[in-house]
Amino acid sequence: MEDLIDRIYEAAFVPELWPVVLDGLSTMSGSVGGALLVASEAHPPRFAASASIMDALIEFSSDAWRNNDRPLRWKPSVDGFLRDVELFSPDELETDPMRHELIRYGLGWQTGMVIPMTNGEVVIYSVERRLQDGPHDPTSIASLNVLRPHLARAGLVAARLGLERALATVSALQSVGLPAAVMSAGGQVVATNGLFDALPSIFQPLAYDGLAIGDPKADLLFQEAVRSTSAAIVPIVRSIPVRQTIDQPAVVLHVLPLRRSARDIFAGANILVVAASIRMGNQEPSPQILSALFDLSPAEAKLAASLVSGRPLKAAALDHGITVKTARTYL
Repeated sequence: MEDLIDRIYEAAFVPELWPVVLDGLSTMSGSVGGALLVASEAHPPRFAASASIMDALIEFSSDAWRNNDRPLRWKPSVDGFLRDVELFSPDELETDPMRHELIRYGLGWQTGMVIPMTNGEVVIYSVERRLQDGPHDPTSIASLNVLRPHLARAGLVAARLGLERALATVSALQSVGLPAAVMSAGGQVVATNGLFDALPSIFQPLAYDGLAIGDPKADLLFQEAVRSTSAAIVPIVRSIPVRQTIDQPAVVLHVLPLRRSARDIFAGANILVVAASIRMGNQEPSPQILSALFDLSPAEAKLAASLVSGRPLKAAALDHGITVKTARTYL
């Protein structure tokens, strides 16, 4: 028991060790595997799991989590680990979508504990038994609950360290000259770096940790990009131009979705916002830069470069061997 407690606190700082801890919880409770999840009601969970149930967790985090109301039934876990048979009536278990998913993998009985966090997420521990082994017995639950305070503290530390990794990553972007922020799916700012904070004429804070762009036209595009990026199943990248002001050169805001392992790096945030400054002076911007910044095709980028350099539309179209009508279509 003492060795497992030591491993629990070690895993709080070394996430790669969680599977060993979860295997230990499984062994002591007569289970086949265990999982640690950091979850919210609206977004896929981040997780660590025993190898024996990894396939089930991968599928769960991909889609099945949307139909799972077990964390809501578990909250608050003041009593520690609770069994599914205590949360559901027999009839409810028969129709529970999550149980149907577990049965597909030969599982059928679950006990778990939920720890709420101040940011609205929850830390979840669960251990799974095979269908043929029956529900967890009171002795197994009692042994798990001995570890409850240690698991709660370690889980909260692990989730908090995820936020620190987000801060460290946006700080790394500062070291290469990129103002950056990470945001939740709801549009709340999770972390920023100093370069981002030094652009008050561009980025303006809103209530409840929201963010707006000082340029009204750019802000309309930015808010739409945040909503679209959060809602999209297929990742969407948006690049938004922000006009030059007296004290600030023109910039392009890149709104990038964070998916899969990137969400782990950024503590479950959903959106990365990076500001790229455009300082061209009198030099014509290269089509390659314009293509990268605005997701343009090569032909569109060449036309845009000519127009930015001051060429009239008709002359620019002639330069590139296209009609004015085609040029207008590009625009």
